Amino acid sequence: MTASSTRCTTTTRSRTAAVGAIAVAGALLLAGCGDQTDKSSDSTSESSTSSAPLAAKLPADIRKAGVIKVGSDIAYPPVEYMENGKAVGIDPDIAAALGKQLGVRFDFQNGKFAQLIVGLQSNRFNVIMSAMNDTKDRQNGIDSDTGKKVGNGIDFVDYFTAGTSILVQKGNPKGIKSLDDLCGKTVALQQGTTSEGIAKTQSKKCTTDGKKAIDLQTFDTDPEALLRLKQGASVADLNDFPVAAYNAKTSGGGKDFEVVGEQIEAGPYGIGISKANTQLRDALQAAMNAIIKNGEYTKIMEKWNVTDGAVTEAKINGGS
Repeated sequence: MTASSTRCTTTTRSRTAAVGAIAVAGALLLAGCGDQTDKSSDSTSESSTSSAPLAAKLPADIRKAGVIKVGSDIAYPPVEYMENGKAVGIDPDIAAALGKQLGVRFDFQNGKFAQLIVGLQSNRFNVIMSAMNDTKDRQNGIDSDTGKKVGNGIDFVDYFTAGTSILVQKGNPKGIKSLDDLCGKTVALQQGTTSEGIAKTQSKKCTTDGKKAIDLQTFDTDPEALLRLKQGASVADLNDFPVAAYNAKTSGGGKDFEVVGEQIEAGPYGIGISKANTQLRDALQAAMNAIIKNGEYTKIMEKWNVTDGAVTEAKINGGS
């Protein structure tokens, strides 16, 4: 997660999560509830949507519904987190700006990061916004651990760039400076993320170099990993740079953690979309480029102090 998102709902943010077993998506299909649509609200929604500059680019069903359902792990500040019962952060702000262009509301639905792709492919939501890294493995449906094909993959509309950072206790009592210093030590992080993949690759390097492997502890959410670090049960947490920097600044009034070393494997965050929904993908790309051009995107980057990760163009599947 340098790298979300939200959910009735499930990404690698630089939460750069592994694809995992997305082939089980069918098991998560929601039961139908019948047509209970209020026809009068339909016309109001369509009227609102049609007045937006890029509304015509959306698929007809989404235009009619007036909402894009977003899967997100809303526990990754400052990218997305809950405040007073509402999803806030970089991703929700970007979604709101996109909504103005498209004439729809983005409804964030909370879920576990490692299950977001499964939820997308089982139609529990329309898109993923959860500091998810756009990677070739995710695009192609490849399990990063095994290298095997496990699904159809998903498309991305890229909107931010971030790498993985090493977060340690304040004062760096274990003297951690780089990934090499993690050999033989306990590291806590969120499962299903790119950070987990980086840690596993480093652990193999440790053993190849004749050192002990990393004792890797994974958790459903990043706050669980951070708690282990705060308690001294691990020597480091790996997560996306903006998230690591935010926690270093805010946790315990800035007295709990600090970031060490350089960003690792910087790459794009992307909005995840089903490969079958190219019309929605292209509409989101057009909307992203519109808010980049009109300055709304820059204001959001400045608000959250993440201008270093800003992009100048919304590319499709720009990750490697």
